[in-house]
Amino acid sequence: MARNIFNCKLPNDEGYFGEYGGSFIPPELQVIMDQVTEAYEEIREDESFLNELAELYKHYVGRPSPIFYAKSLSKKYGADIYLKREDLNHTGAHKINHCLGEALLAKKMGKKKLIAETGAGQHGVALATAAALVGLECDIHMGEVDIAKEYPNVVRMKILGANVVPVTHGRKTLKEAVDSAFGAYLQDPQTQLFGIGSVVGPHPYPRMVRDFQSIVGVEAREQFLQMRGKLPDNLVACVGGGSNAMGLFTAFLNDKDVTMHGVEPAGRDINTLGEHAATITHGKPGVMHGFKSYMLQDENGEPAEVYSVASGLDYPSVGPQHSYLKDLGRVNYGYINDKDAIDAFFELSRLEGIIPAIESSHALAYAFKLAKEGSGDILINLSGRGDKDIDFVVENYGKDYGI
Repeated sequence: MARNIFNCKLPNDEGYFGEYGGSFIPPELQVIMDQVTEAYEEIREDESFLNELAELYKHYVGRPSPIFYAKSLSKKYGADIYLKREDLNHTGAHKINHCLGEALLAKKMGKKKLIAETGAGQHGVALATAAALVGLECDIHMGEVDIAKEYPNVVRMKILGANVVPVTHGRKTLKEAVDSAFGAYLQDPQTQLFGIGSVVGPHPYPRMVRDFQSIVGVEAREQFLQMRGKLPDNLVACVGGGSNAMGLFTAFLNDKDVTMHGVEPAGRDINTLGEHAATITHGKPGVMHGFKSYMLQDENGEPAEVYSVASGLDYPSVGPQHSYLKDLGRVNYGYINDKDAIDAFFELSRLEGIIPAIESSHALAYAFKLAKEGSGDILINLSGRGDKDIDFVVENYGKDYGI
């Protein structure tokens, strides 16, 4: 199964998905990025690498993650609802899928340190875990707002031996964490590898992260066929940078009868810039963090301030393949506001006994609305569990839900 995750033919050799993607970085860093690309091309064909990754997926991560039929939700909302349980992975989310790949790649390249950004902390925990496993140092840049909001994950990273670097400028959230990590990477790209946490960044990262995450869809396609004798009518996944969504969608891109839905954060107000992070809904093409994609922009064309109750979705751009799929009309991109996401958080918790990440709760809320429309069965990528969110949810919303 490990080989199947590398079958997608996009992007082209320059890293473009249509007009999106590419590599907009300084020439001295491009030399390093070309080395990363070359090393990645080698490991994609390396039998020993593929076998090692497959063994880690099975015996370390706990793959394949199961598909669960949510009977109570299905009964309430009038459609068969299924969950791809990425929340059951080691470290509690889908992020471990690509972090293991990035860590093994760094080791093969002779790097000494992994460096990355994190918002909700799930990528940071996963990369710190992978770094500990393969014996590398690890620096995780995280905004001060998210450090306070997602403190359990901060503790996990420190226990795993990672150095958590507080980011104190701007909104002190995910976009600023990426800025900080890129700056640190530029200071020493020779001994460090940037373990980017989503399908964003300069080529080859949108491709590389997608490829490692594609194991989600490869498994889900086989599992659903075994369970139902057919493919799902609908796929639903939240979209910030977009790694969990591309992980699920990729294996189904050629299945024209499968409708795909990417769900962005509408935050507090979908119509007010700075109060949401719905990049595909309200953005336009622009360049940031070394790649071209849809981007939320201010009046000067700079990345706009964004907001979401979900720290992992709080980003003013989106993976370039998502922009390409949006223009093609292959994926429907909608949005869910904070209130509906928190409602869904409690709905899954109390009807099925599964506490989801707030990020994943956006996908759940959208699926509930889809179910009411009678659009057929629905497979949701439950991309993470909500352990990291419970203190924040109780403090800010607990009284509304009897806590």
